[in-house]
Amino acid sequence: MTLARPRRARSLRQRLLVQLLAIAALLSAVLYMTVRTVAGQAAEATQDGVLGSATVIIAEQLRGGPDGLRIDLPYEAFSVLGSISEDRVFYRIVAGGQTLTGYDDLPLPDDITPGVRPEFYTVGYRESEVRVAAMIRQMVASDGVMAVTVLVAQTRLGQEAIAARIANRAAALGVGFFALALLLSLVAAGSVLSPIERLAEAVARRGPHDLRAVDHPAPRELLPLIGALNGFIARLRAALVRTETFITEAAHHIRTPLATVRTHAEIALRQSEDPEVRNSLRGVIRAVEESSRSASQLLDHAVVVYRSDRLTVEPLDLAVLVTGVLRSVAPVASLKDVSIQMAPVAAPPTIMGDRPLLENAVRNLIDNAIKYSPEESEIDVSLTVERGEAVLRVMDRGRGLSGQTAAKLTQRFSRGSNVDDVVGSGLGLTIVDEVAKAHDGRLSLEDREGGGACATLSLPLL
Repeated sequence: MTLARPRRARSLRQRLLVQLLAIAALLSAVLYMTVRTVAGQAAEATQDGVLGSATVIIAEQLRGGPDGLRIDLPYEAFSVLGSISEDRVFYRIVAGGQTLTGYDDLPLPDDITPGVRPEFYTVGYRESEVRVAAMIRQMVASDGVMAVTVLVAQTRLGQEAIAARIANRAAALGVGFFALALLLSLVAAGSVLSPIERLAEAVARRGPHDLRAVDHPAPRELLPLIGALNGFIARLRAALVRTETFITEAAHHIRTPLATVRTHAEIALRQSEDPEVRNSLRGVIRAVEESSRSASQLLDHAVVVYRSDRLTVEPLDLAVLVTGVLRSVAPVASLKDVSIQMAPVAAPPTIMGDRPLLENAVRNLIDNAIKYSPEESEIDVSLTVERGEAVLRVMDRGRGLSGQTAAKLTQRFSRGSNVDDVVGSGLGLTIVDEVAKAHDGRLSLEDREGGGACATLSLPLL
């Protein structure tokens, strides 16, 4: 039977890491953009402060009088601008719509209010972007009061360089923050998921018989899972109890009536002298024997399946176990005049196993050999230790395997093509094979030289 594999969902650890790293990446990007914006604003504010100071200084040097306006350009203002960076500096002084000095193509502001503080704007000029400080000052001249506009401009290369350096540092800081977030995310994911892992380890350490309720300390979020798991364990425990009860009752209610029917049929056979009645009774006895055997094998197989996951292991002397089984089947063998010879055991092997299951497996091996052996033949049994294993061999002079493989003959209800006339259920070798696998052993079958079959049961030593 092929077990359906559970669908694999995305790992909780991966989900948690992805979400934490996505948040870290978002915060890193926000940090970079924030620092870049603040750096640009700070650099612009610094440039505006220098430009504004230079503009105020130039405006304060304007003089008016009866001869008109007089302009004394304070070159120290320009030197201050030049000391900040290597950007180019432009200026323009406009009065009455005419440029008195400076660059006459330097753009004027669209709207400016006269005052003691300059106003700032950014325009494109001579294939560069410049920051302009503009200020209007009212002057008294020969023609009366006139408005004089003072413009001082500077390219933004230095400002952009400063902002770029700060932004690069912000980017490096963001990368470092992301790397730190990655490390902390790994630690956080391990810490968050560790209760689940400890719970899984606690459940995995339980043996096959441990069906107690899970009482492992866990966070509140895992309590629904533990509750559901305990509910499943309780249902499983109840189902196993019902199964064990059913097997026990079935064995009693099936075997006992069949044995009673056979006994009455045999008594009637001995008492009857009518040939037809005797033939009918023999058919009844044969049918009851076949039904009884099939029912017994089915129940034995159910016991094996039930106990395979619930082994009650103990140290066993395999030689003593095999000898006891041989004594129990001796009457059946004598009915067919079949003798069973067991070779002396040099060193009795000790194994760890479930006694009822191993007795069942050995009994089925011997029973198969008796069933398929001709009358007045011998069955040889040997028990040896080979390569760290206890090896039990049962060799008969029966019909052999008829070309069938061990894999085929150990399938449920599978029988050889040469045994149709022999009563059987096709479960005997299945039981032996399943018991062997439950004990980490193996069953092998082969034809015996000179006729017959050899069944070998190998089990690991203690």
